[in-house]
Amino acid sequence: MNLVMPLINAQQGHQAIETAWKHSKSLLIAGHRLTLTVKPETRSDAQNRRLWAMLGEISDQVCWHGRHLSAEEWKHVFTASLKRQDVVPGLDGGFVVLGQSTSKMTKAEMSDLQTLMEAFGAERGVKFSAVE
Repeated sequence: MNLVMPLINAQQGHQAIETAWKHSKSLLIAGHRLTLTVKPETRSDAQNRRLWAMLGEISDQVCWHGRHLSAEEWKHVFTASLKRQDVVPGLDGGFVVLGQSTSKMTKAEMSDLQTLMEAFGAERGVKFSAVE
């Protein structure tokens, strides 16, 4: 059994916690081990669509140090910049960015990432036609 409930406000959150307790109490009494996780809401579908539209347009319009990067490669560049991430030598040469998956980003982090991309695009004359 998986129980996932968005928490919108304090009153609804309290009700959701009571519901979670009602669902889990008998399982715990029966000796089952459960995990309760409370975390910030992750990115929305609209943010994800906008992200990939922006990455595609940057990929189409920007030459980066003599290379045209794919949308996926640009995603790594931007997430590394946003998170001030580090690089380590790769197993077979080159370097590996120690990054964060965008699918695990909160809505606020995704908003920050897209703001970074907009600023980058503005500096380089990128036309974002698909941006909502």
